[in-house]
Amino acid sequence: QVQLVESGGGLVQAGGSLRLSCAGSGLTFSTYHMGWFRQAPGKEREFVAAINWSGTSTRYADSVKGRFTISRDNAKNTVYLQMNSLKPEDTAVYYCAADSRLAGAEWNRYDYWGQGTQVTVSS
Repeated sequence: QVQLVESGGGLVQAGGSLRLSCAGSGLTFSTYHMGWFRQAPGKEREFVAAINWSGTSTRYADSVKGRFTISRDNAKNTVYLQMNSLKPEDTAVYYCAADSRLAGAEWNRYDYWGQGTQVTVSS
């Protein structure tokens, strides 16, 4: 079956960096658009970044633009989220997701989801 497994979360001080990874299996990874979303306690799931199947097109939420970078390595069936200049408001569970149709910002359009990885940014 399809599995998306996130890793790389943790505790970091404000201004620090983390790189999240999401490894896919059970799907033809190179044909799927990939997205990163996050959800903080008591808040709705929100879009962070997305990348198309070939890695040639990306999009970001305004809140992370210029600080986060999404990339992918289809040979490794992995998508990454490099997070720099982290802020306490970036604290959330981060999820990766796969969509066969669009590298979009709407979470309910994605086909498959990982289990999430916790990112905590201390002030």
